[in-house]
Amino acid sequence: MGKIKIFAPNTVSNVGCGYDVLGFPLEGLGDEVLVSEREDSNLVIKDISGADLPINSEKNVATVAVQALLSASGVNRGFNISIQKGIPPGSGLGSSACSSVGAVFAVNELLDRPFTKKELVAFAMEGERSSSGQAHADNVAPSMLGGFTVIRSYDPLDVFNVPFPSELLAVVIYPQVEVTTKYAKKILPKEISLKDGVQQWGNMAGLISGLMSNDFDRIGRSLQDSVAEPVRKTLIPHYDEAKNTALEHGAIGFNISGSGPTSFALTSDAETAESIKKACSSIYEKNGIEVLSFISKINPEGAHII
Repeated sequence: MGKIKIFAPNTVSNVGCGYDVLGFPLEGLGDEVLVSEREDSNLVIKDISGADLPINSEKNVATVAVQALLSASGVNRGFNISIQKGIPPGSGLGSSACSSVGAVFAVNELLDRPFTKKELVAFAMEGERSSSGQAHADNVAPSMLGGFTVIRSYDPLDVFNVPFPSELLAVVIYPQVEVTTKYAKKILPKEISLKDGVQQWGNMAGLISGLMSNDFDRIGRSLQDSVAEPVRKTLIPHYDEAKNTALEHGAIGFNISGSGPTSFALTSDAETAESIKKACSSIYEKNGIEVLSFISKINPEGAHII
């Protein structure tokens, strides 16, 4: 019986102006997903470590995503799935996406790769639908594919990567408070003004251009969000103070990762990154809030066998 272990990285999504259409994966932080074949056709979550999550196959994102793959392929096979979580849900770092991505990537390998990595994104999105109520791809696509990933369209699904500066670093600041994706989506405005839309579209174009041309000044000017940040920052303690502090310490830009409460800063210099990490972490520590902070390069590989 076949068995395989996959690493699926956590992600920063939205990246400021790219609400639901832009994301990148982190290095060294993610889920390890062990999948083995069964003699029957059942999908079974054997165990989950690092988070308290449902093991019911109809409710767990990993088995929901795998069932979508099996249904599309017409295969009636069973698998055991064990998940070691890198980050718990409610972080803003694509926790549910990691499990979905790791599981469908593993099963696809055990089935001798009937689908490409890009095709697997659609199945992993079904895990996101079961978790948040919406099949968004800004976490699963970068976790699966690696690199800066753009979702040009959802219907039909059209995903592609853009080049980015190899020296780019993300400083991740994760205060230990929970913000659920469902609630963070619920509070967003259903409509935006034309003025905000024009600003957002210009920033998205500027960010993509800056990434492709290694123009850090343009990246910084474009890392603005007129849609989600003004609302979601109210859910994150000391957000404005952390953002101002990061920019004062040389960050190219600063914004919310996904739904929050995690925020991130971008920089191209390791010394600057350490300074930002230390200064922003101290804000939470002095206010009695536990914080996880780390520095990561942009993961170019995405999901892979370990």
